[in-house]
Amino acid sequence: MTQTRFHAQRLFDGHTFLEDQVLTIVDGKITDIDQNTSHVDVFAQGLVVPGYIDLQVNGGGGALFNDSPSVDNLKIIMAAHAQFGTTAMMPTLITDKVAVMQQAADAIAQAIAEDVPGILGIHFEGPHLSIEKKGTHCADYIRGISAVEWQILSRQDIGQVIVTLAPETVSAEDISRMVELGIKVCLGHTNADFETAQQAIDAGASGFTHLFNAMSPLQGREPGVVGAALLNNNTSCGLIVDGFHVDYASCKLAIQAKPQGKVFLVTDAMPPVGTTQTQFALYDRTVYVDNGKLTSTTGELAGSSLDMASAVKNTHQGLGIELGEAIRMASLYPAEYLYQNQEVIRGQLSQGMQADMVVLNDDLSVKETWIAGQKL
Repeated sequence: MTQTRFHAQRLFDGHTFLEDQVLTIVDGKITDIDQNTSHVDVFAQGLVVPGYIDLQVNGGGGALFNDSPSVDNLKIIMAAHAQFGTTAMMPTLITDKVAVMQQAADAIAQAIAEDVPGILGIHFEGPHLSIEKKGTHCADYIRGISAVEWQILSRQDIGQVIVTLAPETVSAEDISRMVELGIKVCLGHTNADFETAQQAIDAGASGFTHLFNAMSPLQGREPGVVGAALLNNNTSCGLIVDGFHVDYASCKLAIQAKPQGKVFLVTDAMPPVGTTQTQFALYDRTVYVDNGKLTSTTGELAGSSLDMASAVKNTHQGLGIELGEAIRMASLYPAEYLYQNQEVIRGQLSQGMQADMVVLNDDLSVKETWIAGQKL
């Protein structure tokens, strides 16, 4: 048994801002919180908040998950994002060959078996998408579901699974089948009309991938997928708050329209996060980095160079969202979405929770990152 007494000068536990709190951490979990400062092992000067949870991470540290779906690559990506407060993530595989999907699933299974910190499962963004709304995804790999893909999706050793799909290309029956397997189905890269999106929600789809981006827009006589996202209170939406993907006014609108807890922050991050890269290869194209904006040679946005610390800062300072709520959007709300109807052990700092913590400076930059009571 390993025990640490962790003194937080200031603590946001996920609900309340507190002063001089001491967390007792035993084998990676918080067993008690008190104000007895007579014996502490660690003193954290700054604001201690729950670790950030990113449900859409394509790459980081110069690595792209699609390029080399391996445990080594997962460790590189996780380490890059941990610098910016991410303590748990869903590595995301964008549309690719079946063989690459199998390799990715194998890598995730191995990482989970080896207890690689922070790897929760896998997010398959595609390949069952709309050609019209493919964005930077490769049209050559967009396809229907085959028996081989069902075998991958049915695996029990790959942790939590998110699948982003276009409901006009996947039947309601198949969506229900995914949900029965425990998969979180998100609508994205879709040109569906409102009725088709609603049928998918009725079948069990529960989320929307990078709201507003690569989906049919809200219009007066056709609400589209955006309309379905904003109208259905039981669904959750990932939002990229980088100033490039979505106008800040639209971000504010979504947060106002959805019930509290139903909008969470994602990065949709690519390899440049944590590096000084100015370009990288994606499929048969080159993606260029220009003042934080990623643009492919074919003209479309190609993911982001956003990190979660910046997403929280943008949400608080750019959107005017109260700091505690901005932090919840990066921690508690993604945890609640991913583990709905299950025991949630991340996303807040209270008794029984895993000690995933971030120490923030006054400017909301990251001073320290801790996963399961271990400082990285």
